[in-house]
Amino acid sequence: MMSAAIEYFQFVLAPQMLIGLVLGVAVILVALGLTIIFGLLDVINMSHGEFYALGAFIALALAAVGLPFWLLLMLVPLLMLPVGYIVERGLIQRVFHSGERHVTTLLLTFGLGLVLEDVFRLVFGPNPYKPETPIVGGVEALGIFIPSYRLFLILVGAAIIAGVALVVYKTRLGAMVRAAAYDRNMAASLGVPVQHVYAGAFAFGVALAGLAGVLLAPLYSVFPTMGRDFILMAFTVVIVGGMGSIAGVVVAGLVLTQVQAIVSLYISPVWSDPIVFGIMVIMLMVRPQGLFGRLGHG
Repeated sequence: MMSAAIEYFQFVLAPQMLIGLVLGVAVILVALGLTIIFGLLDVINMSHGEFYALGAFIALALAAVGLPFWLLLMLVPLLMLPVGYIVERGLIQRVFHSGERHVTTLLLTFGLGLVLEDVFRLVFGPNPYKPETPIVGGVEALGIFIPSYRLFLILVGAAIIAGVALVVYKTRLGAMVRAAAYDRNMAASLGVPVQHVYAGAFAFGVALAGLAGVLLAPLYSVFPTMGRDFILMAFTVVIVGGMGSIAGVVVAGLVLTQVQAIVSLYISPVWSDPIVFGIMVIMLMVRPQGLFGRLGHG
């Protein structure tokens, strides 16, 4: 009986939990930028999934001219920074101070996402591309085979998450970001360049999305509508964790993707997404602010 339980864990449950962990890290990487943008600017960026796809397509184009994957990990986020800065300065700020800011910015970013999706389809075509996996092979731990690139993704993802938290909570720049998120008028009166902080935070969130696109492309392929696949789950994670909470994104991302992975073992996988969304609905009914407070509030 004990042997059967160990074998079930080793060959059935553990591999599924590993899939959930990889997906969790992937979703967290996408959701981090989303929650920073909302926590600071109070803007629901509906084009965030397309920025994730843009990072993947930029990496695909640069890889085609011979640039190695390891260089792309550094280069693509740097290229995404001015894109995010221009979008915030040129589009978001033009409607940011309107009376219906939330609705206007939501519709604006939704329209921007549709435009980007059509640009991807026009330039790259509708068919998916599958980049080569940069790290082949795998390792075995406790009898469980772990593909090397998935292990790399988990470790690098954890390092990025820790790095973002360190910047936000332990640096002077992070203190300015949290001050602007808590009370923009007070922060401005103390000399914080709020407008530049807004643009910089939006650009940083876009760069994180682009970096996620580079990292996840070898696992999930690259195609024009790829942003849709992650953005719904990313929004769910942000809502359950608390809009604007980095800790909430990490906890909710890991828990919800594990629920999704394990549930699909026992019932049809088509029900895994409705169950996750059901958890989100329950959270909104019981604790509308999510598991944690928002950026600048705890």
